[in-house]
Amino acid sequence: MSREIVYGRNPVREVLAAGRRRVHDVWALPDLAGAEWMRGFDVRPANKEQLARAAGTGDHQGAVAFCDPYPYVEGYELLAQPGIIVALDGAQDPRNLGAIARVCDASGAAGLAIMRRGSPGVTPVVCKASAGAIEHLPVAQVENLASFLNDAKGPERWVIGTDADSGEDFRDVNLGDSPVFVFGAEGTGLRPRVRSMCDVLVRIPMRGRVGSLNLSVAAGILLYETLRAGKDR
Repeated sequence: MSREIVYGRNPVREVLAAGRRRVHDVWALPDLAGAEWMRGFDVRPANKEQLARAAGTGDHQGAVAFCDPYPYVEGYELLAQPGIIVALDGAQDPRNLGAIARVCDASGAAGLAIMRRGSPGVTPVVCKASAGAIEHLPVAQVENLASFLNDAKGPERWVIGTDADSGEDFRDVNLGDSPVFVFGAEGTGLRPRVRSMCDVLVRIPMRGRVGSLNLSVAAGILLYETLRAGKDR
C-alpha cells in the first residue's frame, strides 16, 4: 500500500489522535519529539532540512507523519448518517477544501462529499489547511455528484444549492435539520445537471461591494444557521 505525507503540528497531532489510518513513521524536530501528544509513537528526531525534503515544503512546523492513504467512505455510508452534509461540485483549490472540512468538523456536520474526478482529493495541503480536522470527518468521493444528490433526496433531507445571483435569501428558507448543501466550483458555480438536482437555491445577501464570499465562509454561515434554526424549533 502506498504511503502519504501529513505535515504540520495540528495535522500530525490529529492523524495520531483520530486513529483512522495507520501511521508508519513520525519525524519531528528534537524539541517537539517529546511532546505529550506524541507519546506512544516511535518518533525520529529530524532537522528542518530533512523535514522540508520529506514534506516537500518548508511549512512543516516541525512535524511530518508517513501514513496510509486517507480512508474515504462510500457515498451511501455518508447518506445513512443524520445531520448536515456538504457537497462540492468541482472545488479545485485544496486550501478551500481544507477550510471547508474544518468548518464541517467544527459544526458537527455528518460529512463531506467531493467528486472523484475534478477535485484534488485529500492531499497533504488539504490536511494542513483543515488544521487536521479532516482526519475526524467522513469524506466520500463520488463518481457522479448528480446521482449522489438524487439519492440524498427524501422527506428528511433537502438538497440546497447555492447561487449568489438567483437563489432565495437563505433566511427565508426552511433549511431543515439534515440538508445537503451544494457549493459550486470557484468562479463557475454549479453545473446545470447538479443544479437541476437541487430542491431549492439559496444565496447569502451581500451588503458590501464584493459580490461573493470564500466557499468556506459561505459554508460556515449556512451550517451554523441550520444549527441555530434547529435549536429554535
